[in-house]
Formats: sequence, C-alpha cells, structure tokens
Amino acid sequence: MMDQPSMRELVEAVRFFLETKAMPELKGHTAFHARVAANALGIVARELESGGASAEAETIRLRALLGRDGSLEDLNRVLCAQIRSGELDISSAALEEHLERTTLDKVAIDQPNYSGLKLARERGA
Repeated sequence: MMDQPSMRELVEAVRFFLETKAMPELKGHTAFHARVAANALGIVARELESGGASAEAETIRLRALLGRDGSLEDLNRVLCAQIRSGELDISSAALEEHLERTTLDKVAIDQPNYSGLKLARERGA
C-alpha cells in the first residue's frame, strides 16, 4: 500500500512551489492569481489537518444544543429553522457558545492570521 506522501503533504508541496518558485517570477494579475491559489491551498491543508475534528466538535455541540441526533448538515438545518422561528435566540448561552466556537474553528482554518482570532484566543474563547 502506498500512502506517502499524504494529501496534506502534496498540497503543501504545491503551495511551497507557488510561493517560493513561481510567485517571485510572476507579475500583475498572474502573480495575484498565484497568491490566491497558494492561499487556497493553505486553506485546504488546514482543512485536511483539523477540519474533521472541527466538524466532529460542531456536531457534538449541535446534538447537545438541539437535543437530537443527525448529520452535521441536518443539524445545521434544524438550528437555522429554530433561530428563524424564534425558538432559539442569542439570549441562549448555549447557542452563543456554539456560534462563537464554530466561528473561531472556521476562521482558524480559513484565516489563521486574522487579528480577531488572536484576540479571541487571548481572552479564552
């Protein structure tokens, strides 16, 4: 069985190539698009590394919050419906905690250098 390199290692190798070899040689829109591609590969690498654990934690929080079982997609649909109907609102500490934790997990994957993420982590969120 061939399991090396991993998907994450492949993504990181392409990203490294773009950032260190291709981007210094590019100009204008092509350089911009290469930066966008490198950033997208960074998101993919972080998703491969921690996306599964984030999704699992989100599912566990939703099951506790909603008092039911289901897939992450289904539970999020129920959550949206309950917020829309007014059954749940931000006065619920459990909802507020869930939304904050979910948002921080998603920002950590999408924009790990975002200053607001650092501030939230410093205050213990």
